[in-house]
Amino acid sequence: MELWIIATLLASTFQTLRFTLQKILSSDALSATGATFARFCYALPFLTVGLAVYFGMNAIAFPALNARLLVYAGVGGLTQIFATLCVLSMFKYRNFAVGITFKKTEVILVALVGFVLLGEGISSLGFGAILLGLIGLLLLSKQPLSGQGDGSRWINRASALGLASGLLFAISGVCYRAASLELPYEQPFLRAAVSLFVVIVFQTCVMGVWMGLREPSQLRAVWHARKTALWVGVTGLLGSLGWFTAFTLQTAAYVKGLGQIELLFSLCVSILFFQERVSRREVFGILFLGLSVLGVIFAA
Repeated sequence: MELWIIATLLASTFQTLRFTLQKILSSDALSATGATFARFCYALPFLTVGLAVYFGMNAIAFPALNARLLVYAGVGGLTQIFATLCVLSMFKYRNFAVGITFKKTEVILVALVGFVLLGEGISSLGFGAILLGLIGLLLLSKQPLSGQGDGSRWINRASALGLASGLLFAISGVCYRAASLELPYEQPFLRAAVSLFVVIVFQTCVMGVWMGLREPSQLRAVWHARKTALWVGVTGLLGSLGWFTAFTLQTAAYVKGLGQIELLFSLCVSILFFQERVSRREVFGILFLGLSVLGVIFAA
């Protein structure tokens, strides 16, 4: 099995664990913004120490960061933050299910963004597999689309936020790949770790300033919730290392396409731990998503 596939599967697994922990945090102790900030600030110390030990043991100097890498890392970090804010904002609207549907177009948009920014295309089989996965994602949507039969069902603020979040997440994934490719190392894992370090430092600073101005009480809450938040940072770090390693080795479109398997992992958690039942529609969604994952693997 190729390394990028292993990295993507591990990233999806750890991301599922992180989302579960963040859900506990945001419902018990922290706001959604605070739970997101905890992911960055508690991951940074572990990554910093890990890189320092590795560079020290191997007598390697930290690389000079060129302007292109900093731009890609900054754009990727900002678009990821804004994409998350778009998703959080969708909870305020009745058309949330429609917004989430548009957010799932990320798996298609990342292929277009990758072509525009990096000139990276995908095969017809790969695009078909990703499209099949999108159908599976729609079938697995927890809230079926219902409501008015006119255009207002689709054209509203929630759908705009959903489409914006999908586009922003797509841009962040492609930018992270571009940032890692700017580093001089041959080892993909080292490229991933250094580029991730730059991104997390940037995101921690930006969100720290934002919360200091807008939600200062949440900064204290993040510290008080450290027993759980620490594990959010650890699982988030491991998941991000997996994503960045995969982005270093393979085009973002294929990585995101295979990464759809995360929803299957989340569904397993819901069934095993929360005793939720699976509908017939969800069974078809699982089937489509499974075929999509296999198609992406064979197409890459």
